[in-house]
Amino acid sequence: MKKFAVLTVIAIALVGCGEKEAVQSVDWYKEHAAERKEMIAKCKDNAGELEGSPNCVNAQQADNQSVNARRGWVQPNSIK
Repeated sequence: MKKFAVLTVIAIALVGCGEKEAVQSVDWYKEHAAERKEMIAKCKDNAGELEGSPNCVNAQQADNQSVNARRGWVQPNSIK
């Protein structure tokens, strides 16, 4: 039982050691088209792990808003 507890503590400690990617906002991705396309491609290549990550969600949302703006569609937050 003590071995299991020690292994559990070590595993938990190692989980926090990975590098964390900075989370960019939707507005940031709208202003940086190359990075947005790169992130969307990265998310599609590894959808099982990255699909729900904040950067994937924000990049896709920025792409959707950019496409809608080019089409002339009204943004939901601009309706009064």
